[in-house]
Amino acid sequence: MNFQKLATPSLKELFITELETKILSGELPIGTKLPSERELAASMQVSRAVVNSGISEMEKKGFLVVKPRVGTFVEDYRRNGTLDTLVSIMHFHGGNIGRKEVRSILELRIVLVNLAASLSVDQASDEELQSLVPLLHNIQNSTTNDEVVENTFRLYHELSYISGNMLLPLFFMSFRELVCPLWTRFVINYGRDALVQRSEKFMELLLARKKEELLEHISQSSKDSIDGAMPIY
Repeated sequence: MNFQKLATPSLKELFITELETKILSGELPIGTKLPSERELAASMQVSRAVVNSGISEMEKKGFLVVKPRVGTFVEDYRRNGTLDTLVSIMHFHGGNIGRKEVRSILELRIVLVNLAASLSVDQASDEELQSLVPLLHNIQNSTTNDEVVENTFRLYHELSYISGNMLLPLFFMSFRELVCPLWTRFVINYGRDALVQRSEKFMELLLARKKEELLEHISQSSKDSIDGAMPIY
């Protein structure tokens, strides 16, 4: 039996979590001016270096905006945030997000997977397509929900790589923390076999290079998860 290594959050991580919680809960509304770094450090009993580093990271994530010689303010994170912002929102809600966000993620996923599949059908060699078969076997042999989700992600990430588009693998990796929780919810609702069957049909059409049918399968599978036969929210 294997156990994962436990890790203690750093002071910066705790600082970020505390501020994100106050922002996402509405305790710190958009536009609120934060106390100075010195005041924050004193009240939270951490060093100013921790506060400065934490604020810098939260600014990159779209939660804060620093205005020189004016102060630090809570940013309109839904308008000006990043993918990291959405991940933080998901964590705040225990891995769950609203219907609108789920729809947005899956609609964008259709675009990305369709592009990866279309390019792979047109440009990838038979050997490159066949290299995905062992990844399908890993999905079929998965024994836990986490395992089948992880193996499914690996299949599509590798597909993005063999598509030949240099940016697609980066996009797929960036969306990992958004898409995997949705697959997990799908598996909890409908079982691992349902995800396995989708992957098997996907690979059948991909290996046969049936492009139009493959793109329709991708789109229909995602649409079913949005508001079709197998919704996940």
